[in-house]
Amino acid sequence: MFSLGLVMFILSCAIFQAFPVSSSNNYGGLFPELYQISCPQANEIVMSVLEEAISKDPRMAASLLRLHFHDCFVQGCDASILLDKNSAFKSEKEAGPNKNSLRGYEVIDEIKAKLEQVCPHTVSCADILALAARDSVVLSGGPYWEVPLGRRDSKTANFNKANINIPAPNSTIQNLINLFNKQGLNEQDLVALSGGHTIGMARCVSFKQRLYNQKGDNLPDVTLEKTYYNGLKSICPTSGGDNNISPLDVASPIRFDNTYFKLLLWGKGLLNSDEVLLTGNVKKTKELVKSYAENEAIFFRHFAKSMVKMGNINPLTELKGEIRNSCRRIN
Repeated sequence: MFSLGLVMFILSCAIFQAFPVSSSNNYGGLFPELYQISCPQANEIVMSVLEEAISKDPRMAASLLRLHFHDCFVQGCDASILLDKNSAFKSEKEAGPNKNSLRGYEVIDEIKAKLEQVCPHTVSCADILALAARDSVVLSGGPYWEVPLGRRDSKTANFNKANINIPAPNSTIQNLINLFNKQGLNEQDLVALSGGHTIGMARCVSFKQRLYNQKGDNLPDVTLEKTYYNGLKSICPTSGGDNNISPLDVASPIRFDNTYFKLLLWGKGLLNSDEVLLTGNVKKTKELVKSYAENEAIFFRHFAKSMVKMGNINPLTELKGEIRNSCRRIN
């Protein structure tokens, strides 16, 4: 892993790989420069915690990227995913797509605690999630982008929306398109953001159907490459083993690159929701998979653009939310 000093140097010199958000842009009241005066150490604190956490557990980068995604798709990027249950609402952590699956809460807690020591009541948990997602990608070898900042934290969570709005691993292509459109995201955003699966792991329960009963006929998904399919069966048996894990990108599971898309072309996409980007008979998504497989720079550019767009889903600004003292509970 990079040393922190080297990482910060890379970020400062990232002009060839950076996809900056112009300081004149107003993303629903969000600005990349927000904390330059009020908490100039914010970026360094986030990066320092992540550098240590990811060096200990490289999988954590994917977990933090996913945490931001699962937060934004429920009721906007408002850190509702981080709230523990209380007498007023059920926690999104307990929803089907998240329970026994999402990771990284403790890393966010550590970042928040350090920021509160240096800049009390200044940096929101929602902004921490957005910064942690970006820096996790950078530390894994992916692109850098400026993160618009100024989100406030919600005072409630939505368990029901977490069960409905987050795409399931067995989603069809039309279901994926519909769920992304619901958030103001298009087909390019869908394919580019799916490329986040170039890092991370998935549980056996998420892909077992493809191995043994894809169409309810007790047969496997015919799009799976045979050698890859046989390897997956050793990880994910017909019964039990639901929490066994397999890389989403079997070739470079901790490196953020375009290999995920190459694997899709070779019949080695792990989840049904991965494979249907190519086989779901939607021309645009097929073309994008092929384009990203051939040109990593285009993928990086589109991914960065889509991350900024996703991070701007219904942000709470000004008096619409709060800055939590603890990310796990409202003030």
